[in-house]
Amino acid sequence: MALRTEDITLVVTDPTTTREWRASNGDHTAIDITTDPQTQRLSGVARHGWTPFDMPYISEIGHNLWQGGCETGLVLPKHIKHLVSLYPWERYTINHDVLSETYVQMYDAEDQGYEQVDALARWVNLCRESGPVLVHCQAGLNRSSLVAAKALYLEWQGQELPGADPIDGDFIVSLLRDKRSPAALCNPAFEAEVRSWA
Repeated sequence: MALRTEDITLVVTDPTTTREWRASNGDHTAIDITTDPQTQRLSGVARHGWTPFDMPYISEIGHNLWQGGCETGLVLPKHIKHLVSLYPWERYTINHDVLSETYVQMYDAEDQGYEQVDALARWVNLCRESGPVLVHCQAGLNRSSLVAAKALYLEWQGQELPGADPIDGDFIVSLLRDKRSPAALCNPAFEAEVRSWA
C-alpha cells in the first residue's frame, strides 16, 4: 500500500512549551489559525519564535496593495481586482469578476528559495496599475510579506522620504510591521533577506 501525503499528520512540539502544530494538508510549514467570521480576523501563533498574532485577515499596505491570509470559505472583498496566492492549499470564495488570479506554492520555511520573488513582485506592481491586488499566504505574515516587501522596494527603489535616508529594507520591515502586524516577517530568513536590500 502506498503512503500518501494526505495520510500523514506531522506533529512538532516545542520542548520549552506545551505548544504543538500539525500539518495534514500537504504543507509541512502550516500553522494552526482560528478565524472569527464576525470580525474577520486571523489569530494564532506563528511557528517562527512562537510569535502570537491577531490581525484583520487583510490589510492595506500601499496604493492598490493589500496583504493578508486566507482560509477556505472566506469571501474575497469585492474591491480586490487581482489575487496573488502564495498558499494554494486554501482558497477564497470569489463572488465577483477579478482581472487575474495567480497561484504559486511557497513555504514559510527558512530554506524557501527566493527565485520567484522578483517576478512575483513585478507582476504585483503591474497589476496594481489596474486595481487593488491582494497578495496572500496562510496568515499573511511571512510569504506575503516577502512578496509585498519586494513590490514596495521595486516601486520605491532610489527614492527618499523628505528629510530621511533612502528607502531600504529596514524601512520596509518597519512599514509592514506597522501596517500588517508586529509579527510580519517573523521568519528570520525572510526578515534578513528584506533587511539586506540597500
